[in-house]
Amino acid sequence: MKYVMLNNGIEMPMVGFGVFQIPDMEECQKVVEEAIRVGYRLFDTAQVYGNEEAVGKAIKASGIPREEFFITTKLWISDFSYEGAKSAFKDSLKKLDMEYVDLYLLHQPVGDVFGAWRAMEELYKEGKIKAIGVSNFLPEQLANLSIFNEVTPALNQIELHVFNQRQTDQDYFTSKGVVTESWGALAAGKFDVFTNPVLTEIGEKYGKTTSQVMLRWHLQRGLVSLAKSVTPTRIKQNFDIFDFELNDKDMDKISALNTDTTLFEDYRSPVSVEILGSFLGKSF
Repeated sequence: MKYVMLNNGIEMPMVGFGVFQIPDMEECQKVVEEAIRVGYRLFDTAQVYGNEEAVGKAIKASGIPREEFFITTKLWISDFSYEGAKSAFKDSLKKLDMEYVDLYLLHQPVGDVFGAWRAMEELYKEGKIKAIGVSNFLPEQLANLSIFNEVTPALNQIELHVFNQRQTDQDYFTSKGVVTESWGALAAGKFDVFTNPVLTEIGEKYGKTTSQVMLRWHLQRGLVSLAKSVTPTRIKQNFDIFDFELNDKDMDKISALNTDTTLFEDYRSPVSVEILGSFLGKSF
């Protein structure tokens, strides 16, 4: 495993397992247990995913010491306030059945992010969270939060994949000491990623799948990546990316695939904010 050091000195694995859209508790626990057997130690869940309890049970069932894992969960916008964040974190900790989490993120850049962040800063200082960060924040949103608060986010988890590479954003985050983590590292299977001729050709050269090529590309760009699968063979394949290295020509070919195309709503659009607000019955 390769690691990246966060801006507070905490080391984080660079290859992780996400559990988005695995709401069934029994299935989620089963796939996390399989991922642990394969070698994953970074697991990413969230309050809104509804499966924190399953992740916690899988970690406990493994018999591996808690400190060998790096567990991330996220605060949903329904609890974006000082008191809401305190209460929601306590609930997440209970569901995970843990004494602390390694990384706690603001899930979206909307609502009372300042109130929630102040609560997270306090929980961080109390040692209940090892590092705090954000998710889906644009550079200007990250700058605003950082300038007017005490603790700079350790990490920003954003949509990033070979078709939406966001190099400029990553460069800015890096310049401020903020690690970039990719969700959607496999582009959610869209854009014909599994049959893309460029990725297929590169994969055949190394005896690897297109998924492995994409995850290796993330690793060589200094990105923390998250992949998800419920299939044991693919879980194993997605972790098996440490025995080859893409050369400069391969990296350039993959860079040329960039189309700046998002999988979901563009966070620079006010429509995306309106959609998030509608989840809480808010409108403009």
